[in-house]
Amino acid sequence: MEQATQQKINNWLSGNYEQAAKDEIIRLQNENVSELEDAFYKNLEFGTGGLRGLMGIGTNRMNKYTVGMATQGYANYLKQCFNEVSVAIAYDCRNNSKFFAETTANVFAANGIKVYLFESLRPTPELSFAIRNLGCKGGVVCTASHNPKEYNGYKAYWDDGAQMVPPHDKNVIKEVEKIINVEDVKWSGGENNIVLLGADMDEKYLQMVKNLSIYPDVCAAQHDLKIVYTSIHGTGITLVPKALEKFGFTNVHIVEEQMVPDGNFPTVVYPNPEETEAMTLGLKKAAALDADILLGTDPDADRVAIGVKNKKGEWVLLNGNQTAAIAFNYMIEARKAKGIAQPNDMVIKTIVTTEMIDAIAKANGVACYSVLTGFKWISKMIKEKEGKEKYIIGGEESFGLMIGDEVRDKDSVSAVALSCEMAAYEKNKGRSLYEKLIDLYVQYGFYKEGLVSITKKGMNGAKEIADMMQGYRNNPPQTIDGVAVDELLDYELQVGKKLATGQTFAIELPKSNVLQFCLADGTKISARPSGTEPKIKFYFTVNTKLNSADEFDATEKILDAKIARITGELGLK
Repeated sequence: MEQATQQKINNWLSGNYEQAAKDEIIRLQNENVSELEDAFYKNLEFGTGGLRGLMGIGTNRMNKYTVGMATQGYANYLKQCFNEVSVAIAYDCRNNSKFFAETTANVFAANGIKVYLFESLRPTPELSFAIRNLGCKGGVVCTASHNPKEYNGYKAYWDDGAQMVPPHDKNVIKEVEKIINVEDVKWSGGENNIVLLGADMDEKYLQMVKNLSIYPDVCAAQHDLKIVYTSIHGTGITLVPKALEKFGFTNVHIVEEQMVPDGNFPTVVYPNPEETEAMTLGLKKAAALDADILLGTDPDADRVAIGVKNKKGEWVLLNGNQTAAIAFNYMIEARKAKGIAQPNDMVIKTIVTTEMIDAIAKANGVACYSVLTGFKWISKMIKEKEGKEKYIIGGEESFGLMIGDEVRDKDSVSAVALSCEMAAYEKNKGRSLYEKLIDLYVQYGFYKEGLVSITKKGMNGAKEIADMMQGYRNNPPQTIDGVAVDELLDYELQVGKKLATGQTFAIELPKSNVLQFCLADGTKISARPSGTEPKIKFYFTVNTKLNSADEFDATEKILDAKIARITGELGLK
């Protein structure tokens, strides 16, 4: 074990840490030295989004001390920026989330900061809404989103209700890094500064969601739309059924096996609605009831999955790109049909989200902007365009939508409600959402996306991922699947390059460790290491013309085969 690691362990054993933590260190010394080393070999990084990691003792784990030290650094920065500071704090269903939230509240309060703490678990988007509604200068939600049960996290927000962007993200990190000892943390003494939030804030948030409805008359006509919803043991159960009720839907069926909030997520391997396995019980119930639509949300209720019946009557899950394309199109089409569209309407997507959205927006004369991955960048664009352009909807491929600008993070509560309105709108015309999707493919082109995630765990994982990215930068492929690579876009260097001529051009976005290969036939391949997990993601988008709905199956096979050839050629299978 390296000397620096051993010194951190010794500091915990001799320092002002609870006896239970010291006892756990001694147990690991006797039973699992490698785990002990992993728990202390580095400090859990306070990244640009906050903290996320395994729970347990150690400097590289989520625990009372790492959370408290992070909060102290964040509190110090807030007090540097504002004369009067208040923050809002929420937490999800995960094990220890409530404890971490209360720890965070106590540290903020001990620093003389007014704290609005939700009285019980709440969806992440309500935290964003509360920050804006209460005029807070910052906020925190304790969640690890869709990570496995062993993880927890700490997302930090700024006064606009969005996660922090430059310069505040880097500045907070600097302040957090200054807190090197638990003695630097004010742990208690300001309890009178804590105010509990509950039903009143819920009602304000739900009213905001209700106001997003474009066709309340259609919802009323189709009030008995058969809806199946699963919260996958998460916070969505607190507000999603209420939001559906606000929209007037009366035929909502909850997946009972997954309705009780539980940080152990007993019915799933991985509490992520992007994974078919997590939606299995919902699919089974939807089929048994012959439902119209299935919806599922992740533990902190910011992501949404949608299930629909295909042309053969089989239940299928839409991917995040399909959901986004349908939602963006609905908001644009419906606003036009209702006469509320504005010449300065705009929509925002991320650089790895389907370019079908660009095609839809262009055809409808709506501005479409592409930003880096993460809703904080969508929020930053909204802020920059405020007063000049009207934000309608934003989204990304990882099952996230943000409808309207009163929440500045992805919001599955409003996304579920609007998805049901979309299904009601199509049913009112005697058709399904799935049929609408295929019609959009015929109208705008058949865009098919694929995703490969590669996980590299342990101390060497980050280096392996870094080496992989460097290899692509130094030696980009000239052709992929027999098609010339036209451009290499390097968002870390903020430079694009025409491979045939060597001509370069600037990329007008903040730095991000993302590479994109743009092929001559419109195919795009993106490589992006995760900022919160030890993994690298590869995104693929291919497209072709779809002449008619009857050709859908055959054309899909052609596009699937193309993605399979590309992943095989890049050695990603």
